[in-house]
Amino acid sequence: MVQVKLADSAGFCFGVKRAVDETLKIQKDLNKKIYTLGPLIHNNDVVNFLEQNNIFAISLEDLDQLTEEDTVVIRSHGVSKEVIDKIKDRGIKLVNATCPYVTNIQKKVNKYSDEGYKIVILGDKNHPEVIGINGWCGNNAIITSKGNIEEEIPGKVCVVSQTTEKQENWKRTINNVAELSKEFLAFNTICSATEVRQLSADNLSKEVDVMLVIGGKNSSNTTKLFQICSANCKNTYHIENIKDIDIEEIKKMSPKTVGVTAGASTPDWIITEVLDLLKTI
Repeated sequence: MVQVKLADSAGFCFGVKRAVDETLKIQKDLNKKIYTLGPLIHNNDVVNFLEQNNIFAISLEDLDQLTEEDTVVIRSHGVSKEVIDKIKDRGIKLVNATCPYVTNIQKKVNKYSDEGYKIVILGDKNHPEVIGINGWCGNNAIITSKGNIEEEIPGKVCVVSQTTEKQENWKRTINNVAELSKEFLAFNTICSATEVRQLSADNLSKEVDVMLVIGGKNSSNTTKLFQICSANCKNTYHIENIKDIDIEEIKKMSPKTVGVTAGASTPDWIITEVLDLLKTI
């Protein structure tokens, strides 16, 4: 029989669970349709579940169609100060479910940019979390995806990171900034849960024949888990749910062990479904 191993740390992180629970509670209390600015989390199954509970994602442009009777939830990734001000100015009810760890980063870049520091953000410039953070320092940050910095570094620099980044990228960023700047502050804002999840996935993927990484295809932290596991196990697959599993293909490999991990936006019920299916091998 195949041994199925679940990573010690997998699935919903604190910030995501908090945002989902709070949004469901608000909808239940109001008993009417409410909105999230963008998908609440990067997981299609959860987004569909929320829609079934009268919670719908809208874009920034859709705000103009809402009234003072409507409620908008800011997702865990956070948004810029400009967006929050726009919602408040329109009189729309605002619920800020930004992850506290992300809020901490926003406050730091806001404070130090006001004090004359140039902000450097390690992360994906197109990710909503990074876009939101940049919006708290006048959208003037230097953003690096791998820690390599080509722009000229000014005298004073403050360095932060997207919460789901990899530690190796953070170390590279700090080394490069140290060589280029005269004075810098560095705040390692990689979420501790992210670090633990990545380490757990790294360890497990070194000891299994097949590795499954569960999470949205547009989920940044899940993609990084996939990259980490792929470096250790050649038979690593990024799946969103059991529909993406080719169980017959796995059987042909005759694995002795199959490992499973999941991104921060993956609910327990999807993980359970995958585990149950694997146990049939």
